[in-house]
Amino acid sequence: MASSHLAWLLRPFLCYILAFPILCNANQASTLYKFLQSQKSNNHPFKTQLQDQYKHSPSPAYVGKQDGLKDADKIDALPGQPDGVDFNQYAGYITIDPKAGRSLFYYFVESPQNSSTNPLVLWLNGGPGCSSLGYGAMEELGPFRVNSDGKTLYRNNYAWSNVANVIFLESPAGVGFSYSKTSSDYVTNDEKTAEDSYTFLVNWLERFPQYKTRDFFITGESYAGHYVPQLAQTILSKNKNTDQTIINLKGIALGNAWIDESTGKKGRYDYYWTHSLNSDEIHEGINKYCNFVTGNYPSTCLQYQNQGDSEVEKLDLYNIYAPICKQSALKPGSTGSVTNFDPCTDNYVEAYLNLLEVQAALHTKAKKWKACGGVNYTGGPSTILPTIQQLIASGISLWIYSGDTDAQVPATSSRYAINALKLPIMTAWRPWNSGGEVGGYVVEYKGLTFATVRGSGHTVPSYQPERALIMISSFLQGKLPPSFN
Repeated sequence: MASSHLAWLLRPFLCYILAFPILCNANQASTLYKFLQSQKSNNHPFKTQLQDQYKHSPSPAYVGKQDGLKDADKIDALPGQPDGVDFNQYAGYITIDPKAGRSLFYYFVESPQNSSTNPLVLWLNGGPGCSSLGYGAMEELGPFRVNSDGKTLYRNNYAWSNVANVIFLESPAGVGFSYSKTSSDYVTNDEKTAEDSYTFLVNWLERFPQYKTRDFFITGESYAGHYVPQLAQTILSKNKNTDQTIINLKGIALGNAWIDESTGKKGRYDYYWTHSLNSDEIHEGINKYCNFVTGNYPSTCLQYQNQGDSEVEKLDLYNIYAPICKQSALKPGSTGSVTNFDPCTDNYVEAYLNLLEVQAALHTKAKKWKACGGVNYTGGPSTILPTIQQLIASGISLWIYSGDTDAQVPATSSRYAINALKLPIMTAWRPWNSGGEVGGYVVEYKGLTFATVRGSGHTVPSYQPERALIMISSFLQGKLPPSFN
């Protein structure tokens, strides 16, 4: 990760001298791109046993006093929210390490109906280092989206809170409103992120004890393909300590997830070619000189990969058929549509979350909020497949889903990763029904389900909110998405 660390140290210089956009105007797309470009090609073989950093100690996590903090976290109303809000919202900080002064920020939305029986869901965005509040809550599956004036909100009728009580966690410390008083905490990795997220959950359940026995699911996208499985395994390991809260983990769902380096890279370049984004010559050169099995990428391979990447640089790789944002200015008076995603939404969300009255309503420390950044992420293992194998063996539900217009972490990458597990098929590949149309396709393996969501990019609920809700509802109910009769 030396190149990643160097980029971090040179960031101010590059922004000032070169106006380098990947570093200066970081969003979720550019952050993952930069991280993947910085990765060294030292793959661990798939057969490698569980790495030491996954062997979590069953020792108890820090648990602080939570008396009265739930009521203090309740949001009266978010500035600019529409009329008729019929659900409870909470936001605040959970202390992870009082000595270091490390605290993680959360936003929690209860279901408008059946909140006392609906499951509890944790949502994590990736990056690494991107905000689940800014993306998951405000652009994807949360109850509101931000209008183009950057000051008002409109309702998302397809919010996942319709079927679950949803926590959006800004993690690790340094992301969004989460912070630490110890600067070394801003250098982090997969292991520390999982441990801190676990400590967050144990303390959050003390603050909201009515959810302690509720069915619990973890969902996320992108680099959360690392976050979510490792947090799930941490929970299962820590649950062995009966002196601490047992988290009732039932399943995980990974969206357009970065899971395995070798299959991820091969799947991306194959997607380019099969969607007419790369030439035959580039595709043939990549397949000839790049060994995705061993992780051997000689200079000739990298030259072809760089040429392949340059041929798609004018596109939004996270949705190859979507328009790109051409105007950064806010547009007063414009009302958004949840079924027609605005490519400039990042700008509206950033403006909204930097309003002092919004930060006061969210009970945050006043600060300059950014969608991504604030951490020097030193990474983790090149593959999470061994962890997924262990989670399958544990018996929890495990879904992987893909928006099919994402070229950066495409469905082909997910399928190649799943194929490496060599799982028997229980229910054959078939289309699933969304309002009489094909919502996507699904195949059920022994211990794992893979689903696509048709017409959606990397952030699935942004582009296909209704289909995403049908898909996640099926996951939470433990059944496949509806079939055509």
